[in-house]
Amino acid sequence: MEVVNQFIDDLRQRGMVQDIMPGTEDLLNKNIVSGYVGFDPTADSLHIGNLVSIMLLKRLQLAGHKPIALVGGATGMIGDPSGKSSERNLLSEDVLLHNQKCIHAQLQKFLTFDDSPIGAEMVNNYDWFKDFSFLGFLREVGKFLTVNYMTAKDSVQKRLETGLSFTEFTYQLVQGYDFYWLYKNKNVRLQMGGSDQWGNIVTGTELIRRKDGGEAFAMTCPLITKADGSKFGKSESGNIWLDRNKTSPYQFYQFWINTADEDAERYIKIFSLLDLETIQSIIDQHVQDPGLRLLQKTLAKEVTCLVHSEEDYNQCLEASEILFGKSGQEALQKLSPEMLLSALEGVPFYAIETKAISDQVSLIDLLAEMTDIFPSKGEAKKMIQASGLSINKNKVTDGNVSALSINRLHDRFLFIQKGKKNYYLVDIR
Repeated sequence: MEVVNQFIDDLRQRGMVQDIMPGTEDLLNKNIVSGYVGFDPTADSLHIGNLVSIMLLKRLQLAGHKPIALVGGATGMIGDPSGKSSERNLLSEDVLLHNQKCIHAQLQKFLTFDDSPIGAEMVNNYDWFKDFSFLGFLREVGKFLTVNYMTAKDSVQKRLETGLSFTEFTYQLVQGYDFYWLYKNKNVRLQMGGSDQWGNIVTGTELIRRKDGGEAFAMTCPLITKADGSKFGKSESGNIWLDRNKTSPYQFYQFWINTADEDAERYIKIFSLLDLETIQSIIDQHVQDPGLRLLQKTLAKEVTCLVHSEEDYNQCLEASEILFGKSGQEALQKLSPEMLLSALEGVPFYAIETKAISDQVSLIDLLAEMTDIFPSKGEAKKMIQASGLSINKNKVTDGNVSALSINRLHDRFLFIQKGKKNYYLVDIR
């Protein structure tokens, strides 16, 4: 009883409760509750925007309840108007099935899937919609909810002026039936999601009440944004994915290490499993000396270890220290080409074919003419004379040597540091 009471209280203190239906806390205090969150299978990886919902399910399981992840194989064929300004592309059944398998594999890192009473379960609403006829849907679902009820939803109102297809208009009925089906077949009493899903979620509770006389509950968390109001989960290069092949562990780590103080204070409460007392201690230490960036470093460590692994986190730390710290060339050689490219993404990059460089091309020619690292040969010479240029962690003392004579990392790379904070990568192959 006490542990469950702390579940909602803990979520509130972490800023993870936006709306909650009356009676939800009482429900959670009585029995083991099955609660679900829906995931959109329009990509073969979840991104950190989905991480809020994942943490809701994880905390639900840690509190002694059963988490169910619903992958919308059917709803992915329709499109949800919530938070969208236009109709989205519909995906084929094969693509959706592939995406579902990838999402299931990712969720296994966060949830315990087993046969215990609180073992996580994954379902696909395509399984119960594939044989549902249009006339059957109208009889079983459509007659229980009025058009007035459906058009009153914010997600519908916002799209009426720009245009809303019948397909997307019916989305709330489809999601509502998901909740009803899970209520009847899996004893699911709670649905959770982002605050933009509140209208769709309560459609499900209303359908359960009208169709079956049953009682179900809803809870949403706030949509996470950055302090400047911009969308959470986006970087200059796009989404931050949980799949290491889409966003490398190093890029993932860098996203969190570069968050603003105000954002980091909110994110560490939501995305880490640290207790609130520990988090407050870290925040207090950070306020005493913000320059140490203890808050960001702790956040980056916790989330990188959670999504990837402690080994990946340690490699990220090592790569940062080797590239931007005081490590020498021997340490630099330890970085794999993949880690090097990942760690230096965003740094000016030049790809040059070996055959384009003759023996007569000097290092200064390479720096000032074949790349624009220096605006002129004279500027390059001045920097070398001032001991301000390093290549692969070695100070350059002679700019007239052949560019091809310089040892390259992995027979490819020249990692160039100009001054204290200007970095470049040249790939010669």
